[in-house]
Amino acid sequence: MKKDPVVRITKEFKFEMAHALMGYDGPCRNIHGHSYELRVTLSGTPITDKNNPKFGMVLDFGDLKKIVRNAVIDEFDHALVLSDQMPAKLIEELRGNFEKVILLPYQPTSEMMIADVAERIKNQLPPEVELKYLQLRETVTSYAEWFAGDN
Repeated sequence: MKKDPVVRITKEFKFEMAHALMGYDGPCRNIHGHSYELRVTLSGTPITDKNNPKFGMVLDFGDLKKIVRNAVIDEFDHALVLSDQMPAKLIEELRGNFEKVILLPYQPTSEMMIADVAERIKNQLPPEVELKYLQLRETVTSYAEWFAGDN
């Protein structure tokens, strides 16, 4: 076997989230929800220190789960996500009726969300591990992808 191989690992996550697209010219301008699926792929060299309990791993899948849950899932799961440019009166009314309303400085499309998710995850990874790929599936037939090589 090649010494110090570079290996990619992937873990999948699921969460429920509602959003509305401000100013959109179709039905997604209305509040609606999705069962999102997030696929996270990392790259690195497996740990070679035989005394390390993570010997042979690029990153423990349990550690990756904690990172993604902390950075993404815990915030967005079962939330209503809107652009912070929505009318203030509407935001106030929604917050009066729902406990988990999140305002983002961008339109909460899959494309914009996946770029945000990439930054959130990258900021929590150890330096020897690189985020390579993300896929955010909004529906069975629609998803956005993020590739490190493109960014």
